[in-house]
Amino acid sequence: MSSNITIIGLGLIGGSLGLALKRNPDVEVTGFDQSPSTMEEAYRRGIIDTYAPSAEQAVRQADVVIFATPVNTTIGMMQEASSWKLKKGVIMTDTGSTKGSIMEAASALIKQDVVFIGGHPMAGSHKSGVSAAKEHLFENAYYILTPDSRTDTKHVERLQRLLVPTKGKIAVLDAEKHDRMTAIVSHFPHLIASSLVGRLALQQEDQPFVQELAAGGFRDLTRIASADPVMWRDITTQNREELLQQLDGWLIEMGNVREMLLSNDPEKIYDYFAGAKKFRDDLPLRSQGALYMTFDLHIDIPDHPGIISDITKILADERISLTNIRIVETRTDVYGILVISFQTADDREKAKSVLSKTMDYSMYIV
Repeated sequence: MSSNITIIGLGLIGGSLGLALKRNPDVEVTGFDQSPSTMEEAYRRGIIDTYAPSAEQAVRQADVVIFATPVNTTIGMMQEASSWKLKKGVIMTDTGSTKGSIMEAASALIKQDVVFIGGHPMAGSHKSGVSAAKEHLFENAYYILTPDSRTDTKHVERLQRLLVPTKGKIAVLDAEKHDRMTAIVSHFPHLIASSLVGRLALQQEDQPFVQELAAGGFRDLTRIASADPVMWRDITTQNREELLQQLDGWLIEMGNVREMLLSNDPEKIYDYFAGAKKFRDDLPLRSQGALYMTFDLHIDIPDHPGIISDITKILADERISLTNIRIVETRTDVYGILVISFQTADDREKAKSVLSKTMDYSMYIV
């Protein structure tokens, strides 16, 4: 049986969902975006089958509606949706990274017999917009669904079946648990990364060369601080309570670290770092997790002319796509002078295998 799907918001996430869902030949996708040129590009690329002049018109024949817009925009459109003409039994979902405020806004729709199931595909890219859309964006990434407690499981199962072509790892969570867990592993780390950058900015006037030294491990550690400030402003305000709990716990932890430094006990200091190392080393290597990440390959190469072009040619010949390449100058605790970033763990493994057959250099995955 064919399904009519409407995607509202045709950026990176909405566009990639369109491409992934159209792997199913029985799916027809209608799109809407505030930008007419974005809708036209999405149509030209085959991301959508048709587009509509308004969100209300886009949803009239929809069996499933996906809001692929920022959370605040989604909440506003959900409020408008209470007056839209919708098919009986329509399922609505979203792609926002916080779920509490979304599910609260959904209550009014649920009372009108609309099935609303929160959604959060935990995938991203260093690029944005419909031009960056990729049908494999969600492969092996967690795709969280947060149904309301009143939602019949048959509707959740129906949405799960629909999302199978994304090749994401579908998991069902309570919205409150989702927001707590993403605060721990995604939202709070963004605050910490931004605070570390802030500390550097405050001290570089007195220590100007510190900015050069920060180009190595510090840059990697704080990469996520380069994310869209508008998006992270919204996430921070939406998940404020969970972030405050994380911050309170962090302050206690930092108090313990301060006491450790004051006591200067070598054994306790060793245990602290050893415990962190063991836990970090035991984390899954192949999982995309909650934070968008690149998959890095560190290569210990000599610095001589032509070596980088040799490596990129080998990868190009094997049609392995890379997202970034850089030479590391400050290499304390960094494995290898050259770092190549890939979109997926599979690309990284393939690159490592191909390069190891043709070049006698040490390669590391950290």
